[in-house]
Amino acid sequence: MQAPKGNGVVLQVHADRTRCCGYGLCAQLCPEIYKLDENGLVYVEDGTVPPELEEQAREGASACPAEAITIEIVAA
Repeated sequence: MQAPKGNGVVLQVHADRTRCCGYGLCAQLCPEIYKLDENGLVYVEDGTVPPELEEQAREGASACPAEAITIEIVAA
């Protein structure tokens, strides 16, 4: 899912903590977006992805073996 850059499109990240198994791959690949709590489960503080972090955010979501992270394209 590629968002056209500069077209008023924003990526929004959602983490399903009920599916997270705590591997932490997402946070290793994009610690600016994906955070881990004291139990090692993913959460996002602000799901809006800055344009400069789009690639890393996608890599982090793709790396999740539990498929607990989804990325949605929303209008700005």
